[in-house]
Amino acid sequence: MKILAVGDVCAEGGTEFLLKTLPKVKKEYGIDFTVVNGENSSASNAISAESAALIYAAGADVITGGNHTLHRKDLRPLLDSDDTLLRPDNMPKAEFGKGYCLYDMGHTRIAVINLLGQTYLELHEAENPFTCADRLIERAESDGAELILLDFHAEATSEKVAMGLYLDGRVTAVFGTHTHVQTSDCRVLKNGTAYITDLGMTGPEDGVLGVKADIIIDRFKNGGTGRFTHAEGDCVLEGMIIEADKISKKAVSATAIRIK
Repeated sequence: MKILAVGDVCAEGGTEFLLKTLPKVKKEYGIDFTVVNGENSSASNAISAESAALIYAAGADVITGGNHTLHRKDLRPLLDSDDTLLRPDNMPKAEFGKGYCLYDMGHTRIAVINLLGQTYLELHEAENPFTCADRLIERAESDGAELILLDFHAEATSEKVAMGLYLDGRVTAVFGTHTHVQTSDCRVLKNGTAYITDLGMTGPEDGVLGVKADIIIDRFKNGGTGRFTHAEGDCVLEGMIIEADKISKKAVSATAIRIK
């Protein structure tokens, strides 16, 4: 079975590129199941009901989120009603939504878990992601999931690597999101878990993590405080393809992709 995990979709440009590109990618690679991180997919940051609808229209089966997911109040009712639209399960003070879903394809049940890292995200009241992962994996096993996927939305590469090694052999895949730069360590770990520290992003490649470069350069050079404006121009779709064995629940192969 082939699973595609797509990195953070950035603003209207990234969403439009996803709509144009994802169906072709799924067909070319024979993808059976798709997870897309929609954390930054709305025109004004975070994710909106409108951008979520576009991500589903592009071909996502499950949408994951991150530290900005609850910023838009208009999304909150949808987080409660839509079982496949996730926010990090360990997000502090989260009254809406959930970070776990079981997707029943008929022949295969896939559990998707969405968690936040702790390091550098200044979310001190968040539940420890490692103990939260233990709890949700136990739930997935109880639910009869053949495959278990984790989107770990975290800042520190060390925390992501630690999570991958901690869960090696217990889940099918761990893929990092949030930092928008695809890492070169896509692989299957020794006990059968597909892993990458960061999937990358889906959006304009000439900005700084999806934001206009001059705004970010001014911040670093001059201490500027200009409001973030999304970059424009040619886009890229980044992610990882996982080939999984639903009998063993382990990954057979893991391949990073970058589509322009």
